[in-house]
Amino acid sequence: MVEEKSLKITGANKTFFTKLTTTINKILIPTKVGINGLLISSKRNLMIKAFEKFTSDDIEADEKDSLEKKYDTAYTAYLESLDKYVMDSVYKKVKNNTATEFEKDALSRYYGVISLKENEYVEYKFRKQKYLIELDAQNVKISKKDKLIDKYNKFYVSKMDWLYKGILKNYSIKLADTTNVYDSSKEWIYIKIFNTLEEYIRNILPLKFEIDKEQYKEIKTEYDKYEGFSVGKLDQRDQIEKNMFLLAISRKLFTHSLPLAVAEQCYNKIIKDARALVQDTKIAAKREKAYNTLINVIEEYNTKMLSTKVYWNDMKERESFKKFWQTFKGIEKLKETDYIEYIKQKEVLFIKNDMTKIQDTKYDYSGLIKYYKRKLVDYGAMKQIDSFKSEGKYSSKMKIKDFMENKKSIV
Repeated sequence: MVEEKSLKITGANKTFFTKLTTTINKILIPTKVGINGLLISSKRNLMIKAFEKFTSDDIEADEKDSLEKKYDTAYTAYLESLDKYVMDSVYKKVKNNTATEFEKDALSRYYGVISLKENEYVEYKFRKQKYLIELDAQNVKISKKDKLIDKYNKFYVSKMDWLYKGILKNYSIKLADTTNVYDSSKEWIYIKIFNTLEEYIRNILPLKFEIDKEQYKEIKTEYDKYEGFSVGKLDQRDQIEKNMFLLAISRKLFTHSLPLAVAEQCYNKIIKDARALVQDTKIAAKREKAYNTLINVIEEYNTKMLSTKVYWNDMKERESFKKFWQTFKGIEKLKETDYIEYIKQKEVLFIKNDMTKIQDTKYDYSGLIKYYKRKLVDYGAMKQIDSFKSEGKYSSKMKIKDFMENKKSIV
């Protein structure tokens, strides 16, 4: 009877005991968070000390390996404590509906990183470390302990540099790989590259400026241009220009992780997007702005990318660029004496050079070529037959390559 009565009581008060268990869990969770907080703090302090010793300028060469191993061990223990915190504390708080919005977002991002493990293990390896360190960086910032923040930031910038370089190098390998199973256009890789560059420039570069302004002063001008695109909603043209500045900064920060060949592919992607925007835009004022953006990207690509290129796979392309570059340098002499003429001749050179490139592509650029020809007529570099003006036809019915030989060109 006692056993029967006990069973009846348990069954009758099931809701009560469920509520009691939930309440106890809610009471215990803050204690668990406190324990994890102390554990993380302890592991973090040990890791920072090991990092400072390993990166010190005063250590002897024979101590380097030993200190590096100690730092690696301390760093691994630190990451494990952070991982445990997410699973033991944040997960339970979200499950029991006691989590803050920050904690809910943190857990959501955690699972986003974990989802990479099966198919993108290399990226997962870097992204998980990055996620856990970023999570603790918020705790350090909230502590408002200036000494701790300064020490942690030096570790944070150093480690984030290494992680971002690893992520970008992984993307570079994928972009250069012509045998993989991914979509041949590889659009998603370009998106990831530009998003990763923006993350770094928005979150890490300002910290670098604080730590050593002199070392990064050359990047500051490009960074200031990028900042103009960091506020407000961006249209497609703004996005193209922003990507151009991101890539320009990357050439100074990630020369090995994002090698020249990959950066060149990224520039070509931006130019392709800019061409499509000019061709697809119907409103005249917006089309003119899109055209100006395309000219800016073309100039950036030639002056900051191709002019520094040493190794060429196609020698015909190399010779063609050499001729283009000689003409461009000649036009630049007008910059100080006749700026308007300089701008006109420069645009004509860029238009004609781009027309030779797009005629042999698989994309239909007929709309862009028509727009280019209209520009050349406006600049006096091409004549339009009067009887065909209404049809938009030009005196140069010859092929574009033949047009390039036209002696009446201003270039």
